[in-house]
Amino acid sequence: MQDVSIVMCGAAGQGIQTVEQLLVGIFKDAGYNVFATKEYESRVRGGSNSTELRVAKERRAALVDRMDIFIPFDQAAVSHEVHRISGDTLVIADKDSFPADGPADLPSPAVLLPFKEKALEVGNRLYTNVVAAGAVTGLFGVDPEIGEAIIRRKFSAKGEDLVRENIQALHAGNDLGSSLREKGHRFEVKCTKGVADELLLNGNQAIALGALAGGCDFISAYPMSPSTGVLEFLSQHQKDVPIVVDQAEDEIAAINKAVAAWFMGARAIVSTSGGGFDLMTEGLSMAGIMESPLVIHLAQRPGPATGLPTRTAQEDLNLAMYAGHGEFCRLVFAPGTITQAFDLTRKAFDIADRLQIPVFVLTDQDFVDSYYNIPDLDLSATPQDHFIETSEGYRRYELTEDGLSPRGVPGHGDGLVRLDSDEHDEHGHITEDLRHMRPAMVEKRLHHRRILMEEFLEPPTLQPGEAKNYVICWGSNHNVVKEAVELLDNKDLAMMHFHQVHPLHADVRELLSAAERTVLIENNATGQFADVLKLQADHHVPEADRHLRYSGRPWSVEEVVSVLRKEGF
Repeated sequence: MQDVSIVMCGAAGQGIQTVEQLLVGIFKDAGYNVFATKEYESRVRGGSNSTELRVAKERRAALVDRMDIFIPFDQAAVSHEVHRISGDTLVIADKDSFPADGPADLPSPAVLLPFKEKALEVGNRLYTNVVAAGAVTGLFGVDPEIGEAIIRRKFSAKGEDLVRENIQALHAGNDLGSSLREKGHRFEVKCTKGVADELLLNGNQAIALGALAGGCDFISAYPMSPSTGVLEFLSQHQKDVPIVVDQAEDEIAAINKAVAAWFMGARAIVSTSGGGFDLMTEGLSMAGIMESPLVIHLAQRPGPATGLPTRTAQEDLNLAMYAGHGEFCRLVFAPGTITQAFDLTRKAFDIADRLQIPVFVLTDQDFVDSYYNIPDLDLSATPQDHFIETSEGYRRYELTEDGLSPRGVPGHGDGLVRLDSDEHDEHGHITEDLRHMRPAMVEKRLHHRRILMEEFLEPPTLQPGEAKNYVICWGSNHNVVKEAVELLDNKDLAMMHFHQVHPLHADVRELLSAAERTVLIENNATGQFADVLKLQADHHVPEADRHLRYSGRPWSVEEVVSVLRKEGF
């Protein structure tokens, strides 16, 4: 096997994410391509949380239902994942946590190993998960010294005793896994040259790094799953990079501070989720009339209201496109890969600054919590500010030929910079000139900006390039649809992925009109992006060809393959 799926499951508080982080780092540094994703309940302790890790020769970045190795930490974990367990699944369980004949509900016997016993020998039952991680590395024959280096990096700040004991636990587990190899349970995935030196990032980290590459020097956010990782990452590195990190008192304050930061010449981002963004819509509308640049990272989760805080969805597309009262331009990106997340977030700052509009980076829980290795990030572009040095008589809202007023900031020049959330004249004074000034300002903010935005619109990605039938997807469904299409290997079928979902590129209409057939995969109940295609590209995806998921679970590769086969591909 050159693609092994490992699933570990247990209750919140049992350290499942610690195991995930250890294993992903160890396998990547050992030269394997890796992908990790997690699903967890909205609770501090109890329930069933799981993590899936794919170790492969080729690059992989999507969930699969298949489980080649399954490690349950309690019986509830078995019940939680029983639908994915097959006779080919190697189930490895702790002998002290299950009866002598192993967990119930299994199609074949489990291998019982003394995880907890070895942890107690090290000094604490809390090391049970590290012993289990070591057992997995032993199955693959990974050099334990690679794990030692990972542990030292991860736990060195917590003291040498903790580091030493974690290393002992890892070695104990590695010995257990090695003994299984000797009995025939071997996984011989080939390593790939150069992978050990690659980057390992999740979606939130890619957004944060893209913001920094775009010149971001201010973030204001109120923590809300699943977007909080951006705030956490930037706060962890605020001493290394020139950025001010503000945990706002609420989402209303967060967006107002971001608008104020742009007003003063900073480059700001707000990071939130749907329920938090609801509170930001007045600030968004204010940015619209003030012609203020603004970058918003909106990480989706199922709603309405609190919904499912730790699950995934693509339900906020309409919210990003239409939030805020009045009419003004905005652009919405929806990255599908880690590299796109970095590139599009960086680009969001440039577009927001140049066009003086809000730009959204739309993600979701599945995207921001998953991570895998990538070769590198392109740091060649240098961010440039687009505000001017003002002079006396400066008019912030000057009516220009192209509709783009020169943007000044206070203190940079001799001009007085006025801003107003009421309708205003060229100087920024409140006006009720309904014959001339109001229509001119609306046309400048809306119609002229639409023309200017055309330069920055990007067409969808087609993979492979030549086909007559398209599987349409957007955002986080890129990787799962891409792998499903590759598995089907149908020369007449291609993935059409949209990483820019509003407004659509002018070529979309022509591309879709030439298609013989289109089917759509998305994660909401109404086909929000299908409606966008109809509205902006005059392309109708029939209801029968809209495959919509709104359970809170992401698509797996097998599920997408099944859908496409039923469609006749």
